[in-house]
Formats: sequence, structure tokens, C-alpha cells
Amino acid sequence: MPKVPTREEAFALLREYNQNESLIKHALTVEAVMRHFAELFGEDVEKWGIIGLVHDLDYEKFPEQHCQKVKDILTEKEWPEDYIKAIQSHGWKLCSNIEPTEKMEKVLYTVDELTGLVTATALVRPDKSIMETTVKSVKKKWKQKSFAAGVNREVIEEGANMLGMDLDQIIDETIKGMQKVAEEIGLKGE
Repeated sequence: MPKVPTREEAFALLREYNQNESLIKHALTVEAVMRHFAELFGEDVEKWGIIGLVHDLDYEKFPEQHCQKVKDILTEKEWPEDYIKAIQSHGWKLCSNIEPTEKMEKVLYTVDELTGLVTATALVRPDKSIMETTVKSVKKKWKQKSFAAGVNREVIEEGANMLGMDLDQIIDETIKGMQKVAEEIGLKGE
């Protein structure tokens, strides 16, 4: 019988598999943005947050099996199937053949990459703060392909299309979600 994990259990599991502080901050960032979008859509905030928190659970220890190994880990822990599918689907076309079909999956697919671009944009600001980061500044950096070159902009665009949302709106809501945890993710500013 699957058991729904608590946030504490999810965080402990994240820490068990990840020592890299940058990966932990990324997990906290995606968790906050997923919670924000869940609120926006009137969905299960706790569930969306937990899925965002552990979406890269297998990345540090099993980079070659990213989005694959997580299924074994979470199945063994008796996590619900829909949590596992959502996590696997965020790597669609990159390291997974599981297509995001649910709204929650589409949001995760989109914001995982987008949070990287928003973080990078905030870090090049003089105050290194997400609090003053704007959609306009993110869009300006978006056009510079060499800036945050590892961010797959096509995935973000595809995710926005899948959600039927305007890219500017998704960027704006992502920034708002990140602002809620600015201190925890090291983007409160100097």
C-alpha cells in the first residue's frame, strides 16, 4: 500500500542522497515554485512541493541514471505511483521517455529549467537578490545564449506551450515562488 510521504521524510531522503549544497538549494527552489503554482491552480500544495523537493533525488549519486534510479528508490520506500511518474517525467526527452501529462508534471518540467535561469539572473545583479529580479531582466538574459548556457530554453518554451501559459506569466510566477524562500536559497541579497 503506497504511503504519502511527509515533507520531513522527503527532505531527509533528499539529504541522504545529496550532499552538494547547490543541489539542495535547487531542490528548495523548485519546491517553493511548485508550491506557488499549486496555490495558483488550487491544487495540493503539499504534494506539489514534495515532488519539487525530491525531483532530482537520484542526480548526484546516479547522474547516468537520472530519472531512472529514482523509480527504484521511491518504489522501495512505497511512495505513490503518481509521485514517481511526476518526478520521472521532468526529464522527458532528456533522460526519460515519460511524457508530462498532468498539470503538476508540466509545471515541474517547465520550472526545473526556468529556476536555473532565474537564479543565474538574480546572481548577476549588483545586490544578488531575487527580490528585485524582474521578468524583463530574465527575458534579457534569455536572449543571451551564452548566459546560463546549461539552461534548456526549448524545454521551458515547450512546457509553457503544454500549460497553455504565456512565458512572461510563467517567469513572473516563478520569481514570486522563489521570493518566498529567498533566504533559504541564498538569494535574499547583500
